Amino acid sequence: MTAPAAGGGRRPVAAVLCGLGTAQTELLVPNAEISARLGVGDDWILTRTGIAERRRAGADTSTADLAVRAAAAALKSSATDTVDVVILATATPDHRMPATAPEVAARLGLHGIPAFDIAAACTGLPYALQVAKGLLADGAARRALVITVDRLSHLTDPDDRTTAALFGDGAAAIVVRGGRTGEPGAVGPVILGADGRHAGALVVPHGQFMRMRGREVFQHAVNRMSQAAEHAAAAAGWSLGDVDRFVPHQANSRITQAVARRLHLDGGRVLENIAHLGNTSAASILFALAHAASDGALRLGHRVLLAAFGAGLTWGATTLIWPDVPCVDGRPEPSHRLEAAR
Repeated sequence: MTAPAAGGGRRPVAAVLCGLGTAQTELLVPNAEISARLGVGDDWILTRTGIAERRRAGADTSTADLAVRAAAAALKSSATDTVDVVILATATPDHRMPATAPEVAARLGLHGIPAFDIAAACTGLPYALQVAKGLLADGAARRALVITVDRLSHLTDPDDRTTAALFGDGAAAIVVRGGRTGEPGAVGPVILGADGRHAGALVVPHGQFMRMRGREVFQHAVNRMSQAAEHAAAAAGWSLGDVDRFVPHQANSRITQAVARRLHLDGGRVLENIAHLGNTSAASILFALAHAASDGALRLGHRVLLAAFGAGLTWGATTLIWPDVPCVDGRPEPSHRLEAAR
């Protein structure tokens, strides 16, 4: 679908954020529970990661369960119950086959539309946004539901000091519609990249726990997110001085601070909520946006710069003009599993 431009030409339809929903998990895990097992003090975790506590999913909560809650909340926020495509970004699908998205769509009552997963780890949001933008611009969809969800705590070795304290679980989702470039909610150009030469720096071998080479990941995360953020701002026609809020993937406070310094963005413009959620992987940027919008740190018209980095290695960045959109918190639903939708 395209919209008329001045002078009788045609221009691509922008993807415009019109709904936002989140789904936190119920199990709160403070540092004390992890530090005791690792034989370190609570401050050891806090000073190295910026994390004080994280929320994790129980064994009876699936990736689809969390995704349905967040997606239903986003649909409610957008005041619609219909979309044309479901795109689910996750590194923790419930099955190797089939993908998780079709089950989620079915449980939402979205029958017969395309539904598929994207595997880009913590960079899932910008990858999914680029796909959604393409479908909207092509006319294949008028509205897209983008879900980001992960349960990485279940892939984390509780005795590994490098990863045991990092990850929380959760889901967040947005609805994007076709609209005009520059209007509130409009998503700007998306910058994406990957370098499989360093895939071993952050990996979950088959049947094993996650393994991470922390120093290597830190260096690549800072370099790649900084570069991608600069390119995304430039592609949108912004200088870094135009940015009102910077929202990086909430991987580690030290990474966030290093990227902010490199981009010369002061602390007041950097949104961070890792202290209470931990690293929620693909969902972390949307969680940060939702919390900032709720507490007033993010307001209508703010120019927002987003950047992510994850396993692959993958990275991505984009821009967003913040709209007047309510964030809906998805409460736990009583029914579970695909059988409940049949």
